[in-house]
Amino acid sequence: MSRLKLGFIGTGVMGTGIVKNFLNAGHEVIVYNRTKAHAQTVLDAGATWAESPHAVAAQCHVVMSMVGFPQDIETVYYGCDGVLAGTHAGDLIIDMTTSTPTLAKSIASKAADKGVHAIDAPVSGGDIGAKNGTLTIMVGGEKSLLPRLKDLFAPIATSVNYFGPTGSGQHAKMANQIMIAGTMTGLTEMLVYGKAAGLDLNEILTVVGSGAGANWSLSNYGPRMLQGDYTPGFFAKHFLKDLRIALDEAKKMHLQLPATQLAEQLYANMAAAGKGDLGTQGLVTMNDHWRNALQKSPFYQIFTAILPPFQQCLKTHRHITLTNTGSLATYSYRDRGQLSFGTDCMHCR
Repeated sequence: MSRLKLGFIGTGVMGTGIVKNFLNAGHEVIVYNRTKAHAQTVLDAGATWAESPHAVAAQCHVVMSMVGFPQDIETVYYGCDGVLAGTHAGDLIIDMTTSTPTLAKSIASKAADKGVHAIDAPVSGGDIGAKNGTLTIMVGGEKSLLPRLKDLFAPIATSVNYFGPTGSGQHAKMANQIMIAGTMTGLTEMLVYGKAAGLDLNEILTVVGSGAGANWSLSNYGPRMLQGDYTPGFFAKHFLKDLRIALDEAKKMHLQLPATQLAEQLYANMAAAGKGDLGTQGLVTMNDHWRNALQKSPFYQIFTAILPPFQQCLKTHRHITLTNTGSLATYSYRDRGQLSFGTDCMHCR
């Protein structure tokens, strides 16, 4: 594909990886994010800043978005500063946020009034897929655009799948999230059970991952959970939003999804406990046995006795920060156990 000038709105965990891959493929990328500081990584990589969604759309014939919640999408697309206000006939807008089929249809209808093509294209693959360019994309909208979309998405995805008219991509993503609800709750309870039984959890991951229980969540999140790494590849609060959309859509179709309802309640409890900014794998921290086992570990006992209280650092990856009257000790998984003391965290400076 020839070099394109692309617009991208939303430079969070997922958006950052996607934008970098477009840049690496030689495309020019104009970006906007609600908080400019959170776009600095992609700006440093070569992206160009725009002051509003409208400003992005005014410069680009193809605009993509990946934000957090349906209300964020409405803010991005509607109003005088929104994407739709900046588009021109023939432009293509693609919302990659996991959202409601109803909102996807609303955006497409308003876009059609201007002669603009609108696609809903939520993704699966998490932060790893976004970073490695191996996402799976679920498309809803005009089927005639599929060849163009496959070329466009080549730097970021290994699978681009068409599911039907506008909103169908979102329905497909709901089916995906229903499945992940099962794999994440199953993975959590497998590890809790294995720990209670005194099993080698690394060996459990290897054995289960090579048999009928193999799944993406186990392979990608299991090792993180054993390290105590709950940093988000996908935020728990966003997964809760997805489960609620799935259940709402199921209700409209007169369906009962009891297992998904239970998963929604588990993640709702997690969010209520102030853990919505953890990754989905952080669900395991809600289990009393898992927490109790952590508190019995030699590392926890030694250092919490010296430097209470204990807290997980959410700003960085794979390390634990312990605080005591202004001083810090940081145990870094990333640095294989390097311990340092100082007035601030060695990774958060």
